[in-house]
Amino acid sequence: MIILAGGEFDVHWKSQTVSGADGDMEREVRRSVRRIIDEVRRRGDAAAREFTAQFDRVSLERFEVPGGAVEAAFERLRATDAELAAALELARDNIHRFAVEQRKQFFDFECEVAPGVIAGQRVIPAQKAAIYAPAGRFPLISSVLMGVVPALAAGVEEVFVASPPVRDGSGLPDWRILAAVRVAGGVRAAAVRAFAIGGAQAIAALAFGTETIPRADVIAGPGNKYVAAAKRLLFGEAGVDFVAGPTDVLVIAGPDADPDVIAADMIAQAEHDPDARARVLAPDADLAGRIVQAVEKRRGASAETARASLDAGGLVIIYADEDEAARIANIIAPEHLELQCGDEANKRLLPRLRNYGALFIGEKAAEALGDYSAGTNHTLPTSGCARFTGGLSARHFLKTVTTLRCTEGAGYAPVVKAAETIARAEGLAGHAESAKMRLGR
Repeated sequence: MIILAGGEFDVHWKSQTVSGADGDMEREVRRSVRRIIDEVRRRGDAAAREFTAQFDRVSLERFEVPGGAVEAAFERLRATDAELAAALELARDNIHRFAVEQRKQFFDFECEVAPGVIAGQRVIPAQKAAIYAPAGRFPLISSVLMGVVPALAAGVEEVFVASPPVRDGSGLPDWRILAAVRVAGGVRAAAVRAFAIGGAQAIAALAFGTETIPRADVIAGPGNKYVAAAKRLLFGEAGVDFVAGPTDVLVIAGPDADPDVIAADMIAQAEHDPDARARVLAPDADLAGRIVQAVEKRRGASAETARASLDAGGLVIIYADEDEAARIANIIAPEHLELQCGDEANKRLLPRLRNYGALFIGEKAAEALGDYSAGTNHTLPTSGCARFTGGLSARHFLKTVTTLRCTEGAGYAPVVKAAETIARAEGLAGHAESAKMRLGR
């Protein structure tokens, strides 16, 4: 781990550029993914089967998971781990309540912008959405809930969950993923279908549609660098939530923050991936040192992944005042931002903080609760993308379209004349005549 003074932060941050080797690797990933996309576009299921055999080492006859297998996985979960089943159902209910409230914030309306000119908005859910559920180092059962539940709350008619098949001869995704599919579907379980396909070939198949895999209007959910590259390249064929990178957390600590709590939160984030980043803003060198000591104390019991992450990117920055803390936080634009400064300082900081995927206010608001069960979504913008977007929500499964109605009100003729004038200025005589001819009809 590294300790920096606030004044050193800008130089350190600018030095975090992509190396030539990393750039070469990214280009190679894109080349590989383009080939997969082109083949799936051209040959559909046949190409998807070949790539599944190549990358997942599983030969499949069919991609769609029978409904009976999903139900059996759910019953297996209830029989073997009733506590986990109950925890998933509690999480689903909280995610659903929050997503329903989000959906209510997007509504149809009309307003008369000028007498006789009525502009409106309609909010329409996508018909078909796909949720990608990774199953690499761990089967991310929580990601199934985080994708499926908001989609259903938004009013999506059909939801498809794609997850790689496991190498057990069943030709199915991890059974815990399937159990989560059933939990996430809840009372609309029939609207959710599961498919045993992963990687870039899954994203391509869902973007184009194949003989047996339906085309999705929106594709959401986390994934590895190949999945991320496929989402980036296929944006436009389907809508995507965003392109995710390595996960990260930033904790802003006050003088009385508990170093051991902060260390636990750093390690929780670091265990995701060696490229995960855990950072802290501390008000003085003493607290910074105690945080590092607490991390070192906990590191011995941590997974190898967490230790590698903290060695590569663990960082404590000493800030001079709250303004500097807010400035640095807004530059980093973390995926997860924790405020552990005390109630009054948290209230002062809150209006100054603009760039984060999710905000956790106070020591009790552990980031892990947002990851799983508190109702907010854990699919969040990474790599500084919180500068321009927020996390996955019901909004991602909605499209806002506009309407226009006109009558012979007093404001209609000026609007027509303005349109005609602007069109002629742009050299578009047809547009001008199209507007002008409406007057007096």
